[in-house]
Amino acid sequence: MKMNNTEASTKQIAAQLASFSAPLILSGILQQLYNWVDAFVVGNVNGETALAAVGGTTSIINFYLLAINGFTLGLAILFAQRFGSGDTEDYPKILSTFSVLLGGFFLAAALTGIIFAPNLLRLMNTPEDILALSLDYLQIIFAGIPFLAVYNVYSSALWGLGDSRTPFFAVLISSAVNVALDILLVAVLGWNVTGAAIATVVSQIAMTLYLVLYGSHRYSLLRVRTGNGLFDRTVLASGLRLGFPPTIQSCINAFGTLILQNFMNGFGSQTVAAITTAYRVDSIVILPMINLGSGISTLTAQSYGSGDSGRTKKILAVGTVLMTAVSLLMTVLVIPMGGHLIALFGASADTVEIGNSFFRRFAVFYIFYGVANAIRGHIEGIGDVVFSSAAGITALLCRILLSYTCVSFFGNMVIAYAEGISWILLMFLFLIRFLWKSHREKKQCQNHISSHIQ
Repeated sequence: MKMNNTEASTKQIAAQLASFSAPLILSGILQQLYNWVDAFVVGNVNGETALAAVGGTTSIINFYLLAINGFTLGLAILFAQRFGSGDTEDYPKILSTFSVLLGGFFLAAALTGIIFAPNLLRLMNTPEDILALSLDYLQIIFAGIPFLAVYNVYSSALWGLGDSRTPFFAVLISSAVNVALDILLVAVLGWNVTGAAIATVVSQIAMTLYLVLYGSHRYSLLRVRTGNGLFDRTVLASGLRLGFPPTIQSCINAFGTLILQNFMNGFGSQTVAAITTAYRVDSIVILPMINLGSGISTLTAQSYGSGDSGRTKKILAVGTVLMTAVSLLMTVLVIPMGGHLIALFGASADTVEIGNSFFRRFAVFYIFYGVANAIRGHIEGIGDVVFSSAAGITALLCRILLSYTCVSFFGNMVIAYAEGISWILLMFLFLIRFLWKSHREKKQCQNHISSHIQ
């Protein structure tokens, strides 16, 4: 039986989304396993205090990581649009310019972080019983930040080409290095959180070197031509236009997370251990939704770059169906399993119960997060990154406001409810934006037809 064009197109888009997103999801899972492995090994070898110490640095580290990811999200859209339009001449210039720019900027930012790490931890209201260990871990972790910046620039270039497998293999190698070094340095040599941090940084360096060397070998577009200079001002404006708004949003989100970490620290080290460990689990659970959203964004950007607006709508429709199925599956899996996963990190029974209560309240909101990411992928893929960033900031402000105003009603579980409600708000903001842009596009099309008839 033959399929009609719509059925064929739908299945083709679904297959492309699955093919592109699967390596992204696996890469994301492996990247999150860096901290999982650190927390798992130090929690089981050195106890709950060490576990809380690693968890207590999460928000500070994420401030840097979110800034990197935010900017390179914009670069991935730029690369994909250039590839879709066939305009790939500037690929090497974009790659080298932003590798130099971000690598240099985050090198300076990392050095600043190392110097002011004690002040940052005290500003975060880090409990005294984990302060020294958190400082040991954080100062070493900062050394890997510049390498992650370069890695993300090269990843965004590969995503633009439609290659999500090469970054996956880079992360796979890195994860193997990280696990081996964690076992050696923490479990065998007894270096506690210091060993875990060293393992993470060395594995990040290995990941970056592999991606740069192998990617350059495989694709001529990724071969930087040093003869013409590493920094090109002609491509800078395009990259900043798409990269700057998500970076601002990511930095504000990260700063908001620091505020929320400070809020969480007020509940004591047991809640810190429970919720930060729960978020480690959650960070992997939501990866299929985040990376499927990235797949929607990349395919949309390629279609938008080629001028096929009809296909961008089909990508959103198919992606939303897939996203709904994935988010519901994650909800069904996490509610009964969340507490058991937290227990794997060596947490006490009371800590596990706090984390289990968190998941019972939190996981029901995954459906809203998933749909929001599907629509967001479409909006960012067509280059509307300013609105996407503004919507993300609005949702964050809602989360912070709810956390502080509703704590008397929900106690430490307000953390779950506040974030869940902020996801609902985010979904509606993106939906309204999509409907408005669709209405405007339809009206412009009607006006264009009317002018030709006249």
